Amino acid sequence: MQLTLRKQAPGTVGLDIDGSYLAAAEVKDGVVSRLASCELTEGIAPDGEVRRPDELAGEIREFFRAESLPRNVRLGVANQQIVVRQLDLPHIEDDRERDRAVRFQAAEAVPMPLEDAILDHQVVEHATVDGSPRDRVVVVAARRTMIERLLEAVRGAGLKVEGIDLSAFALVRTLAGSDAVPAQDLARVYCHLGRVTNLAIARGQTCAFTRPLRTNWGDENGHEGELASSLAEEIRLSIDYHSSLPGARHVADVVLSGPGARVEDLAESLTGVLGRPVSVAEPLGRLTGCTLAPEEDPYRYTIAAGLALGAAA
Repeated sequence: MQLTLRKQAPGTVGLDIDGSYLAAAEVKDGVVSRLASCELTEGIAPDGEVRRPDELAGEIREFFRAESLPRNVRLGVANQQIVVRQLDLPHIEDDRERDRAVRFQAAEAVPMPLEDAILDHQVVEHATVDGSPRDRVVVVAARRTMIERLLEAVRGAGLKVEGIDLSAFALVRTLAGSDAVPAQDLARVYCHLGRVTNLAIARGQTCAFTRPLRTNWGDENGHEGELASSLAEEIRLSIDYHSSLPGARHVADVVLSGPGARVEDLAESLTGVLGRPVSVAEPLGRLTGCTLAPEEDPYRYTIAAGLALGAAA
């Protein structure tokens, strides 16, 4: 099973396994046809990593049975066992030659043995540097044992895994283009606040940088003021790092999503600290078609919807 950055076949449910809940979304012809979620037992998948595969399999199985969901799924991953790097390569037309060149450079850029990793890449930009054509490539490396535990749990639930995507890519897929997206020469920060807090920096719909953050918005023992201060510092450091990459664009603004985005005055507070506009996204961007019950939290579904969009595209 490859860690896929590329589009998959339609007819698949996006499944987001947050540390505190499961969220599923199905999108058909650009319209949300199903949304469902349930609580996840504490400790089964903390920090986005599956620790108890058998228990997770049981909870996913019961969730899909209770909601009568389709059995084909596209999964999202976000944790410290994933490394994302941007490489700057001479332009290579042949796909196989480019694959070899990416793997050669990734051996130095990725801080894990490649034999222990599942590796994938995507060309995100063609550029001309000093008169020579170059390719800017985003490389994703995920520790193989982490992916294997995830697959063990999901397949143990009786589901068929059609693809695995970075949760950050799904986040951008849902929200990019939803409102007032900066021009192509600018970038935007997307920050999803949940038990797993995800940050992505994108230009349009192209994700150039991503990393999971330490700030845990599902931690009931955390003080909101302390969490906001920690989040602001992590966003600032991420922007600084992104700015050092070749071809980086100026970051125009920050968009929040996820259950933690509803914290009162958080966006306003971050705006003052970061010196950039910070707003809260509509949970499903411009997607329409599914009405939730009043007690449902729509902010759970942003990543699941993006995973489903990746399958339906």
